[in-house]
Amino acid sequence: MRNRRHNLITAVAAIGALTSLAACGSGADSSAPGSGEAGGTYTFWDPYPQFDTSSPWGELVAKCGSDAGVEVKRTSMDTTDLGNKALLAAQQGNAPDVMLVDNPVVSTLVEAGILNKTSELGLDTKPIQRNILGAGEIDGASYGVPIGANTLALYYNKKVLSAVHVDPASVKDWASLTAALRKVKAAGMKGITFSANNTEEGSFQFLPWFWGAGGDLTELNSGQGVAALSLWKQWVASGYAPKDVLQNTQTTTWQEFATGDYAFGENGTWQLGNADKAGFDYGVISIPGRNGGSAPVPTGGEFVTVPVQKDASRYDVSKKIVTCLTNSANLLSTDNTLMYVAPTATVQAAQVKSDPRLKPWVRAVAAARGRTSGGLGTKYPTISQPMWTAVQAALSGGKSPKDALDAAQRAAGKGN
Repeated sequence: MRNRRHNLITAVAAIGALTSLAACGSGADSSAPGSGEAGGTYTFWDPYPQFDTSSPWGELVAKCGSDAGVEVKRTSMDTTDLGNKALLAAQQGNAPDVMLVDNPVVSTLVEAGILNKTSELGLDTKPIQRNILGAGEIDGASYGVPIGANTLALYYNKKVLSAVHVDPASVKDWASLTAALRKVKAAGMKGITFSANNTEEGSFQFLPWFWGAGGDLTELNSGQGVAALSLWKQWVASGYAPKDVLQNTQTTTWQEFATGDYAFGENGTWQLGNADKAGFDYGVISIPGRNGGSAPVPTGGEFVTVPVQKDASRYDVSKKIVTCLTNSANLLSTDNTLMYVAPTATVQAAQVKSDPRLKPWVRAVAAARGRTSGGLGTKYPTISQPMWTAVQAALSGGKSPKDALDAAQRAAGKGN
């Protein structure tokens, strides 16, 4: 019991270091879940406070409960609040029956001992794309079913690129992208905007360049990592990217791109609706790797999980609710609403058929990696924070990319 209590306390700190990167609102409903009897009321937590009970998502959750023969009491809050309250509820023995959590949080909750394995619940994860499922796997075991994935790519402004005679299809590596930015700046226009702020968003946006150089998160100061940070520093120093990337969130980054002044903007699937409202023609290309190809990008999105309960007889209904939320028909409906790429090839194909704009995003998700994958698990927050600190130090001119990442590696080593 003492070890489990220690794990819960450690997990609270880890969750506090992570920020949701999905297209979720920031409001929170802080009401605690009811403790319904088996067969009566089941509690469900999600990080979607922007969707009320009359929304398609709210109605789906209620319907999945009705189909399972129970009433679902849904509580919504932002993702950090949800993770911390989940740990507290587990400590008090009243965890929700079903919980939707941001994928990097899964490993933290598993370490705290409060999530069930999907195999023990009899949930089928075989159709799930392996790299998407990997964000919720620890030591080869899966602890949730992904409801969808989002990730990053480069939006581009067709008018700006056309004015400088750059074919977006020619942007295949860092050299060709930098050459395009040079042309844009020479013509008196703006190059690229992204988020390099001192939160998880900064790490999330840096990872495609870090991984695209061949970087490994266990060795932040490798030559590959230094090359990625040097690229960003070069862009800021040359005026290809604005200095305010140091403060930009993904939202303010989008607002900059939406002015129509920038050639490129690094952002996510969740901005597609806003892109249609921007008032100019745009396109989407994969973030290029250093020497070509699509760079691996981090996976965003949530997993439907079943927390540990004192009464194991409740799991049968919980399984029915999870299965309902993640069946193909409901995934298609939900992922279109959330602007997620579905976690299965079958539903992805249906999404692209109904909305061809999703084609480059399906390719991007296919190249994506879970931030906690590769055995990192709960070590990821202790790596991510030094990494975003290094990005800040280098882009602000406080340290060279090499010195900044050397300091980050030392800090990450102490954290582990």
